[in-house]
Amino acid sequence: MKKFNLFKEIIVVEKNTLLEAMNSQKHFGIRIDGEICYEPFTTADILIYSGVAAANNSIESALGKNYQIVEDDDRVLIKAFSNWQEIIGFNKLRATYDDTTADGVDEFGTKEMEDIGWHATEFNISYRAIVDMLESECDGTLICIEQVEPYQFSGLGFVANLDEAKDMMFEFCQKKIKKLILEDEDFELENLNDDELEAAKFFNLAE
Repeated sequence: MKKFNLFKEIIVVEKNTLLEAMNSQKHFGIRIDGEICYEPFTTADILIYSGVAAANNSIESALGKNYQIVEDDDRVLIKAFSNWQEIIGFNKLRATYDDTTADGVDEFGTKEMEDIGWHATEFNISYRAIVDMLESECDGTLICIEQVEPYQFSGLGFVANLDEAKDMMFEFCQKKIKKLILEDEDFELENLNDDELEAAKFFNLAE
């Protein structure tokens, strides 16, 4: 996955397209690639702005004080990191996972992914381990805010192909659990408790 660090990135929007969206009085979004989109938003719409602009406002006042705006001929240059908390709010429902809290990732964005993560925890496979795999193996975008190193990471993950990611998660966890069953006596099939056995069956490792 590619990182999109709001501390470093400048979003470039075509001015006329933005003015059209503002004057439309429709709910619109500005994506991280500078494209304008309208509700209903999809999982492909990773937004740095979401709202309805007040009529006849300037671009700066329409977007709000938490955006740094530079108008450059036919372009508008936007820095959005100061609006991070709101950006989390209007993106999080479409994200594959949310890694913006001190607790870390505790849920995946689809039921199928969440079922995999939930069952994997019975074999001490953490959501963090699964997310690390997704970030290294999957196409997608991690919109984040990183200021200095060492830093407290905060980000939202958007996997490009959810079906592919779900299959990769399943195979990743299945392989790890199979190894545990074969090599760790505490996880031998005959020693599993009911929840662990249910998880092993979920991963097609027990009858």
